[in-house]
Amino acid sequence: MIIDAHCHAGKGDGLTGPWDTDASLHRYLRRARNAGITQTVLFPAFHSNYREANRAVAQVIARATGSFLGFAMVHAVRDEGRIETIVAEAVGDYGFRGIKVHRHDARITREICDVARAFGLPILYDVMGETSAVELLATEYPDVTFIIPHLGSFADDWRAHVSVIDQLVRYPNVLTDTAGVRRFDYLVEAVRRAGAGKVLFGSDGPWLHPGVELAKIRVLGLSPSDAALVLGGNLLRITANVRRREPVTFRRLRLSSAARQRDGTIRDPWSPPDEAQP
Repeated sequence: MIIDAHCHAGKGDGLTGPWDTDASLHRYLRRARNAGITQTVLFPAFHSNYREANRAVAQVIARATGSFLGFAMVHAVRDEGRIETIVAEAVGDYGFRGIKVHRHDARITREICDVARAFGLPILYDVMGETSAVELLATEYPDVTFIIPHLGSFADDWRAHVSVIDQLVRYPNVLTDTAGVRRFDYLVEAVRRAGAGKVLFGSDGPWLHPGVELAKIRVLGLSPSDAALVLGGNLLRITANVRRREPVTFRRLRLSSAARQRDGTIRDPWSPPDEAQP
């Protein structure tokens, strides 16, 4: 069994690039099948309405029973106050097994982490090189699993790779995926220092070829037991305790709207104010 832990599906509505236009699985499915991939984790392309996009992904999953697992995508700012509703629908109605958050949309919030904790869901959070956030997440939510894809940076930032490898070693609840990591020796170092139990195979399909990304795992020279973890065992482990409904005692925690900036960032209260613009 081989599980691709990172693949997008469906239409976006931004029309600014492939990432928010079209994540068709037509070519991906053929390539994945030829590579021996048996299951794939799907989440939406960038979209202005993730509740709608999650529903579209759920329809794809329903048409191919057993081939896909779903992660619900949410926008930390635009979906503020309704994260629980979106995730409850995705988990309870669609059987999704995780949450996807992207720094390109906005920084992750307590609301998202609290919902993940309540439902027993892992969070795949693309930090876009902002690896300092992982320190806070891992310590504030030790009972939530965080997957930091691309070893911290899809943009080939070696500094982010080094930082995430260190975090993999130090925090039991931090994992990474291999999608799009071009500097191969950092993958070698991640497995050597943190162990195969902290790494997931991911392709970032359909835009990256799953067979090419899988080849990087093959040439790591892992033992059969370690390869089994990276190629699916880890993903199954961290999604094994998902709850279809949140506990009765769960209450949403929201950040003060006064602390939130228009772009979704949170301001350091001790930093100097921005200079007035002319």
